[in-house]
Amino acid sequence: MPDLEQALDALAGRVSSLREARTAYPADLAPTLDAALAELDTAAELLAEAREALQKAPKRAGGKKDGAQRELKLLRQVFRAFPVPVIVLDSGGVVRRINPETSQMLGSPDGYLVGRSFPLLVDVSRRAAFRSHLTAVLQTGQPAAFETRLAHQGRTHTVQLALTRMTMPGEPQQMVAAVALPTEVQLPEPGAGRPEQSDGALLLAAAKRQDLLVKMANLLLEEETLLRPVALPRATRLLAAEWADWVIADMVRGGVPRRSVVVAPKNHPLGDLVRQVESADPAGSQAVMEVLERGSGVVQEMLDDDSLLGFCADGPLLTAMGAGSMLCVPIGSGDGVLTLVRAHDRRPFTLADLAVMQEVGLQLGLAVRAQTSFQNRSRAADALSASVAPRTLPNVPGYEAAAVYHPGASVGAEFYDVFPVSCGWGFALGGAVGKGEEAASVSAMVRGGLRVLGVWESDPDLVIRKVNEALVAQGAGMFVMAVAGFVKGREIRLSSAGHHPAALLQADGGVRFAAGGGVPLGLAPEAETSVEGLTVAVGETLVLYSDGLISSRNELGEPYGEERLADVLGRCAGQSPSTVVKALEADRNAFSGGQVWDEIVILALRGV
Repeated sequence: MPDLEQALDALAGRVSSLREARTAYPADLAPTLDAALAELDTAAELLAEAREALQKAPKRAGGKKDGAQRELKLLRQVFRAFPVPVIVLDSGGVVRRINPETSQMLGSPDGYLVGRSFPLLVDVSRRAAFRSHLTAVLQTGQPAAFETRLAHQGRTHTVQLALTRMTMPGEPQQMVAAVALPTEVQLPEPGAGRPEQSDGALLLAAAKRQDLLVKMANLLLEEETLLRPVALPRATRLLAAEWADWVIADMVRGGVPRRSVVVAPKNHPLGDLVRQVESADPAGSQAVMEVLERGSGVVQEMLDDDSLLGFCADGPLLTAMGAGSMLCVPIGSGDGVLTLVRAHDRRPFTLADLAVMQEVGLQLGLAVRAQTSFQNRSRAADALSASVAPRTLPNVPGYEAAAVYHPGASVGAEFYDVFPVSCGWGFALGGAVGKGEEAASVSAMVRGGLRVLGVWESDPDLVIRKVNEALVAQGAGMFVMAVAGFVKGREIRLSSAGHHPAALLQADGGVRFAAGGGVPLGLAPEAETSVEGLTVAVGETLVLYSDGLISSRNELGEPYGEERLADVLGRCAGQSPSTVVKALEADRNAFSGGQVWDEIVILALRGV
C-alpha cells in the first residue's frame, strides 16, 4: 500500500506538470496529449498491480467476502484519488460513478450526474459514434479512443475520450471506464453557473427572473397586444432573446393542441429543421400532453429521453435541436403549453426557472383570453357601428349629400341614414341616450324601423310615431332622440322627437335653425313630436348634427354650442356638403383639442 500511494503521488505530480504545460503552450497540445495518454497507461498498470497484489494477499477470517470488500474499498480510494477525470458507465451508457476530477471539470456536485445518461453530455454529432464505440468496447474488450466535445452547466470541453472495459467487484455486468482528457476548455459566461454556487449568483438569477416578469407584464398589457393577435409571437420572442434557444407555443383549439409559434435560435438558418419543428404534431409529444393532463409544468435539467418532444424526419426532435435541457409549462388554464429548450452547452433549466415560467404561462394565458375577448367585442362593436351608419350615401335626385361619423370612447348609440321611401327619399339622424352595446342595438332597431316603415308611409311624423309604439312595446328601457325628414322636390318635411334643430345654410351665408323639439321616443306610448316643413333651394344646405358636436367642450369646460356652429356654417356659403362637414369637423377638433367623448355625426344635404 505505501508503494502504491507513493506511485500515485508521483503520478499526480506529473499530471499537474502536464496541466501547466497545456496552459503555457496552448498552441502545441500534441506532445502534452501524447504524454497524458502515456500517464493513463501508467495509471492502468498501477491499478492492475494493486488488484494483483490484493488477490495474492493472505485470506483473513471472513473469507472471500471480506477480501472482495477490501478490494472494493481500495479501488474506491484509488478511483477518488485518480488525478484525471474518470467516469464509470454501465452497458447502457448510464453514469454509475464519477471521481472528484470529473465533478470539477463538469462543474457538478458529486452525485449529480450519477444515474444520468452520459451520451447526453456528448456533442450531438458524436453521440452515435460514442454509442458504437461503447458497444464495441463491451463486446471485444479492446479499448477505444476518440475526440469529442462534452458540454454541461454552460461549460464546453473538447476532450480525448478513452474507453476501457472493466469488471468491478460486486457488479454482475461489465462496466466501461471513460477517461476524459481535456484538450480545450470553454468556460461559462459570468453568472452562467449553477445559482446555488454563491449568494451573489443566486441574487443575480432572482433579479433576472423578476425582470423577466416585469418585461412580460408590460408587453402583454400594451394596447397593441389587445388590438392585434400578437401576444404569443411577442412573448415567445422575448423568451427566446433572453431565456432559451428554442421557444414553442402550442395552443388548444377544438380540444386538440395545435402548434402556433416556433422561435428558433437567432443564428439558426430558416431551413428544414425549423419547418420540421413547426409541422410536428404536439399531440405526439409526451411532454406537451403530460403538461396538459396534469395542469402543471415539468423541467428536465438533463434530458434523459430525447423523444419527449416527438419525432421528425431526422429522428427525435430534441436530438435534432441539440437540446440539453427542457422546460414545459401550461399556458393559462388548459389553453396551451409553452416549451423552452436550451442547448446542451448552456446552463440547464432549474426548479427556480420552472417557477418563474409557470407565472409567465399564467400571464400569457390571461393575455390570450383577454385578447380573444377584446377582439370578439371589437368585432361586435364594429358590427353594431355598421348597423347604425351606412357605408355609402345614395344619390338623392336634386341633392348632394355628405356625412362624417366619429365614434366616441366606447360603443356608441348615434345613427344616421339616407334611404328610399314611398314618396322618394328620406333621411334620419339620432341616437339612444346611453352607451354600450345595448344602446347601440336600440339605435339600430330605430334606424331599421324608420327604413322599413318609410316604404309604406309618406309622412315622416307617422313613421316616427309608429317606431315609438314599437320601442315602448319592446320595453327596451331607453329613450331615443331622433329627427326624420322626407324629401319631395325642394320641400322637406321634418319630424323631431327631442332632437336638436336642423340648421339651414342659405346661399348668402345666413343660417336659420328649424324648430326642433318634441319628446324623445320610448318615454310614453303616445309620441310627442315637432313637425315642420322647410324649402331647400338650389345652393342651400340643410345640416343635421348629433349632440356630441355641440356638447363638445374646450379646456375651460365651455361647450361648442349652436352659435359657434352657425358662425362656421356662415363661412361655408356656396361650398359643397363635403366641404361643409369637414369644416365643422376641423373646427370642433381645434376647439376641443382633438378630444372625442361622444359620437360626432354631421349630415348635410345641399340643393343642386
